[in-house]
Amino acid sequence: MNLPYRFPADLLALARAQHDTYTALAHAPAGASTASLRRRLVLLDLHLASHPYWASPAHWRTGTAELRRTVRTRP
Repeated sequence: MNLPYRFPADLLALARAQHDTYTALAHAPAGASTASLRRRLVLLDLHLASHPYWASPAHWRTGTAELRRTVRTRP
């Protein structure tokens, strides 16, 4: 598959970890302690937002949606 965007491996790993953490948070039973998951999301969001890949305006304008799409469709 020829992807229009070439994301660095570490950025993909961060996005995958974020997606997995959101999934775990969504499936947490009612009343479960989710503080550690929420703290993890805050840190992952920080690392994703400050990744050097986003230094180029062309990358962050269209790349964020494509990154989420790529993470969701890849196993």
